Amino acid sequence: MNIILFSRRQIKHRAEQLETILAAIDHLGLDYCINEDFAEDVEALTQRVIAPERRFSSLPDTSGDDVLVTVGGDGTLLDAVGMLQGRQIPVVGINCGRLGYLTADDGRGIADLFDRLVRHEVSFEHRQMLSVSGDIETSCLALNEVTIHRHGATMVSVEALINGNPIATYHGDGLIISTPTGSTAYSLSVGGPVVDPMCRCFILSPLAPHNLTMRPVVVPDNVHITLRLNARGGEAFLSADNRTFTLKDGACIELRPAESQLILATPHNNTFYDTLREKMMWGVDKR
Repeated sequence: MNIILFSRRQIKHRAEQLETILAAIDHLGLDYCINEDFAEDVEALTQRVIAPERRFSSLPDTSGDDVLVTVGGDGTLLDAVGMLQGRQIPVVGINCGRLGYLTADDGRGIADLFDRLVRHEVSFEHRQMLSVSGDIETSCLALNEVTIHRHGATMVSVEALINGNPIATYHGDGLIISTPTGSTAYSLSVGGPVVDPMCRCFILSPLAPHNLTMRPVVVPDNVHITLRLNARGGEAFLSADNRTFTLKDGACIELRPAESQLILATPHNNTFYDTLREKMMWGVDKR
């Protein structure tokens, strides 16, 4: 088994956690590679020397028995998803962030986690993603959401069509199209519903709509969504998870269910509802 270690430079790593990760890999005799930014942090904090052949700047060729291990928060994992570009490599998140809906392990059971990975005792879920194309620099995938939002003070209009049929024109700050996985992210903050990630749907949630009757809409995940932008002669932004693109007035964006899914680990076999109760403190009586 080959472990692909990935993290971002802005993560505040702890030396003892990094040493535990590498010691567990060494103990089990696993091969590994590590992205350049993360390797520099590891060397600075642990005094280990990472050989040049173990470093990568873009995802290397894989052997078929690879696991991508991200060390950070949900943002780090989303960066890793972009790096995968649809390649079917299982992803395990070790949480160094705050909320951590996607990164299920907080680092206290690292040695046991790697041991169970080797013995194939870690459960995985397949998460639906969005394929994004149209008037943007490059096509991409999104695990959480795709958002069109205004640039500057001027309101924008986004016309949304489902399989070519108009559903609404959203006047306001923009529109979020979320997957079930992303229902607890940006969409939730604007009043979107919480959706079990195993549901087969997408969620359209308006951003500060000018028409107050506008409400989130849930559609099946086998549809083709078209978004047409009216930015009143200006520009707007499109965000696909952690990536941002500039949109010209009149831009047309096409969204479809991605052909590939993310293979996401659930290291402690926690259910989605366990995570909700923990992260949102549902059932906690603070009176």
